[in-house]
Amino acid sequence: MAIRVAIIGAGPAGFYTAEALTNLDADTEIDLIEYLPAAYGLIRAGVAPDHQTTKKIQKSYAKTALKPEIRYYGNVKVGREVSLDELREIYDAVVLAIGAPTDNPARLPGADKRGVYGSAAFVGWYNGHPDFRNLDPDLDTSTVAVIGVGNVAVDVARVLVKTHAEMASADLPDYADAAIQAAPITDVFMFGRRGPVDAKFTNVELREMGRLENSVPIVDPAQLPDEVGGNYEDRDLRVREKNLGTLKEFAIRKPEEKPKRVHFSFYASPVEILGGDRVEGLRLERTRVDAGRAVGTGEFFEISCGVVISAIGYRSEPIEGAPFDEKKGIVPNEEGRVTGGLYAVGWIKRGPTGTIATNKPDGKLAAKQILADCKGGKPGRASFEKLLDARGIRSVSFEEWQKIEAIEEAAATPPSPRKKFVTNEAMLAQLDSAETTREAG
Repeated sequence: MAIRVAIIGAGPAGFYTAEALTNLDADTEIDLIEYLPAAYGLIRAGVAPDHQTTKKIQKSYAKTALKPEIRYYGNVKVGREVSLDELREIYDAVVLAIGAPTDNPARLPGADKRGVYGSAAFVGWYNGHPDFRNLDPDLDTSTVAVIGVGNVAVDVARVLVKTHAEMASADLPDYADAAIQAAPITDVFMFGRRGPVDAKFTNVELREMGRLENSVPIVDPAQLPDEVGGNYEDRDLRVREKNLGTLKEFAIRKPEEKPKRVHFSFYASPVEILGGDRVEGLRLERTRVDAGRAVGTGEFFEISCGVVISAIGYRSEPIEGAPFDEKKGIVPNEEGRVTGGLYAVGWIKRGPTGTIATNKPDGKLAAKQILADCKGGKPGRASFEKLLDARGIRSVSFEEWQKIEAIEEAAATPPSPRKKFVTNEAMLAQLDSAETTREAG
């Protein structure tokens, strides 16, 4: 008897779970349910637009989606078109793979000022995510402050200072490219509460900052230790040593080398966003690290800036019908099991940590758990499609999504790989247009 599984979310965690289920010796029927017409989640809308090599993983996901056991239902939002409780009634297992799409809030005085943006929203905006198409950030400033020193913070800083030519091979939407190139930005400051050894960026991302056409990385050598101290596992130690070595190379660079600068500033904790209605500056406290914690020293300083981007982590959202831990921002679970027939994978399971590949073990574990826990017998896809039809819901199949992709690719100006549609309506209109053309023919 087939085990019928619904996976909510078609990003990396969802695809890895679907793939793992098909690789087990079992009769399964798997439905991927995604609220956007577009597949791939953060691969499409979170990975930086100039990092196309990373985005190539979506080719593997496409092969998974086209397996006979799997169906893709885009443009169907659980909690709007259909409820989680309804899915649990008609599927043997339901897997939550909805990620962490929102920002951890910047809990600072002044965080409500114009010119303050969370990195999830800002990255979504320059990646053409429909939810953030209308963010319209005001970039009319010479100086941007980025709170955080992880890979997302590095991505934001890099995209803001790259030239139009450097972004030619990216899939940056035209509106974002125009806004960034027109902005008078000359300096981007990245602030970390702890020291350089504790920064969360990877060395590949960091080194790239030293090779930009129009921007030079700036590091205060006084903030760099002679060597990495502390007890770390071998791999972690190597990453930290590489980062420290790269930062030492940056420390001998000169601010006047190029017209723009990205400043790596450590031991600095933001305490207040300054200004009237709009951001005018950022006030910070100098810190020291004590037993791994950043401790304020009582010494404060300020920088003038017109934009503050908070890159302090992402957060999952509650989904009606599932428990939610507000403090941790995840669905409470035991090794991925939430409650009978309900599972969690990826960031909604463990928080926004790790790389894309970190989601793969979650998918394998969930697949094994589903086979161990579920006997089959529920109607699954047949009832789901009847439910969508009864409610007049327009879902997008994976083949239809591939048609949208092909139109995006055909419209691109090389070497850009695609010219993204940045609203759901535009994507659906392309399918309607193609259908009308076929009928006319």
